[in-house]
Amino acid sequence: MPHDIDILIEDDRWATTGFERLAVDAIAAALKVLDLPQAELSVLACDDTRIAALNADFRDKPTATNVLSWPEQDLSGEEEGAAPRSPATDPGGASSLGDIAIAYDTCAREAADQGKPFADHVTHLIVHGTLHLLGYDHIRDLDATRMEALEVKILGNLGVPDPY
Repeated sequence: MPHDIDILIEDDRWATTGFERLAVDAIAAALKVLDLPQAELSVLACDDTRIAALNADFRDKPTATNVLSWPEQDLSGEEEGAAPRSPATDPGGASSLGDIAIAYDTCAREAADQGKPFADHVTHLIVHGTLHLLGYDHIRDLDATRMEALEVKILGNLGVPDPY
């Protein structure tokens, strides 16, 4: 069974970027590296206004950001450097991972500021958000090192240069 990825494009600017293909490819590559054959998740492609409202509602930070994620399950490791736990599966073998939101304005600005192709930056952020759904984080140094190395590996498999 393939992955069930629900994509909602709220901001029409995303439609001209090939976003659906970028998102599906990035998520599939991340899940392949992590050997997760069946997963369900949602992706919202929005603008800075919408993501700022979401950031305010869920993180008490009323500012725009590039990507947000809401894991269905807390898979984080208990100790610094500990690997995340595997997600639970439904009777059909699929794992419900959660939701990702990504903001066009911030992504476009960051890509331009960093001199990166927009598609590469978006791919990186979708991989990043997917890893957050799977319990990876970058708050503690060892966890950040693990997450960044995994991102580099996944992006390399997609032909995207090391973003760091």
